[in-house]
Amino acid sequence: MEHSQRSKSLIILKSTLSRLPLYYCYIEEKKRIGQRYVSSSAIADALSLNPVQVRKDLASVSTIPGRSKLGFETERLLADMKAYLGYDNLEEAIIVGVGGLGRTLMSYSGFSQYGLNIVAGFDNNPALQGTIVASRPVFSPEKMPEMISRLGIRIGIVAVPAPQAQGVVDMMVAAGVRAVWNFAPTLVNIPEGVIIKNENLASSLAALANQLRIAQMP
Repeated sequence: MEHSQRSKSLIILKSTLSRLPLYYCYIEEKKRIGQRYVSSSAIADALSLNPVQVRKDLASVSTIPGRSKLGFETERLLADMKAYLGYDNLEEAIIVGVGGLGRTLMSYSGFSQYGLNIVAGFDNNPALQGTIVASRPVFSPEKMPEMISRLGIRIGIVAVPAPQAQGVVDMMVAAGVRAVWNFAPTLVNIPEGVIIKNENLASSLAALANQLRIAQMP
């Protein structure tokens, strides 16, 4: 069974992976209110998606097929999705840049629900060094390589201004980070074997504004 689950994970599409967290949140809410089964058609209706696509997505990660007229067992499906998405395997991470966005990310308690624990922040502002944000210490960036190496940190979060981003990523990778979550409004170069996910808030806002403008056109 474990081998079969790993085999599925190797061939799953990136588009499917982007939808799974949406399913997870929806199904988790249904479990919270006591719903024992959930159908792909109900998920599709709630999220405005194609029911056939949802059914295929769930089949790609579920170890037990859905039951006719009932759907998938909520608790079991959540467990399968949690294991596939890595939510049951807590990863420690560090964040560089403890300004407005960085502080917000450090203070968000919901990350632990999805397998992420930010253990420390780093900032080049002396006024922030030595402070505590959401029970997490803030250090000078010079201390970052040692902490990454000592704790075996594999995930680094970047929340610095664009000009500083490449240098921060280079330092992270050199110290052992293998996955970068980049919130800086710029693209950075990474070596082969390192994973990066870019979150450009400015681009997202521009896209949203453009869609709103089109929707309001007569």
